[in-house]
Formats: sequence, structure tokens, C-alpha cells
Amino acid sequence: MRFKEISPENKHGVYKYSGEDDTWVYLDVEGLDPFIPKDKYAVMYFDNAKCSACRRYDIYWFPFVRSLSNENNEFSFYIILCNWFARDCESLVASATFTYFDVHSSPTTILLSWMDGKVVYKEKYDGVLSDLDLRTVVPSFPERVSRFLRGEHVKPPLSKEDTLISLLSKLLKGGMY
Repeated sequence: MRFKEISPENKHGVYKYSGEDDTWVYLDVEGLDPFIPKDKYAVMYFDNAKCSACRRYDIYWFPFVRSLSNENNEFSFYIILCNWFARDCESLVASATFTYFDVHSSPTTILLSWMDGKVVYKEKYDGVLSDLDLRTVVPSFPERVSRFLRGEHVKPPLSKEDTLISLLSKLLKGGMY
């Protein structure tokens, strides 16, 4: 099954982006084990069908994935879709993946690097990331992985408070000054 974009009406489960034909492919994975991408660089979007913030994130996510896939093919992109986290999900694999990655807010974006048969580095971002946030976090991820593997201290480029959406919200509420 291939889709132009994933929506709340799609079947729960795991989807992988195919840049060749600009579609999201449903991965027919079954079982009780979580889905762990075995790609050098993977970006996973944990999406809940009942999540209004996820629908706002979709506005940034889908164009970003298309754009970066056209510029750079070293990343693999995934969507893990459930109705409401692990507790309301028609896919055992998707539910187990939410649990394994300890996802309790949505949307959540996880970047991970798989090497030598294991996850060697991971970053987790809770909440809506704007296009600017995604462009700050994702393309520079391989460099952070390299620094981590060299034993250097690595700080993710954004904290929850640094995201564009969070900063705009604070500004609108008058909380910046």
C-alpha cells in the first residue's frame, strides 16, 4: 500500500517514505517486537490519529521530507501511526514501537543512527517542529553522530524551549520579557 501522505484515516502501523515515487509505503511488519530502523540515519515521526498537534506538524513534515529527500538521500523517514499512543493502536508493532521509544507526547520525532548491529546515537524531540526546526535538527544529525562516536560531548541543536513554535507561543503570551 502506497500513499501520497499519511492521515488519521490510514491503517495503524509503520510507513516508510520512498523518494523514488514520493509515496509512503506501508510496511507489512507483524509481531510483538518494536520496529527499529536499521538505517545509518533514520528519522521517525510518532503520529497519533487523534492528535490535533500532529495535524499541525504534518504541514511542515511532509514538505520537509520531500525536500530533504531530493537534496540528500542518506536519511530514511518513517511514520509510526496509532490512534492514541500504545494504548489505542490496531498495530501491535506500532504500539510496541511507541513503548520501546518511550513516546508519551505527540508528535514526537526521533532521529537515530544504526551501526554495527545496534542503535549508536539517538535524539528525541517532543512537540511540533517547524520547517526551520527540522532544517536545524535533521541535516546536521550525521555530524553529531560522528562527534558522539569520537567521544566528544554532543548537545542536540534544539531543546523543547528552543523550537520556533515554542518561542512564538511565548512571544504571543507575553512571556519572553
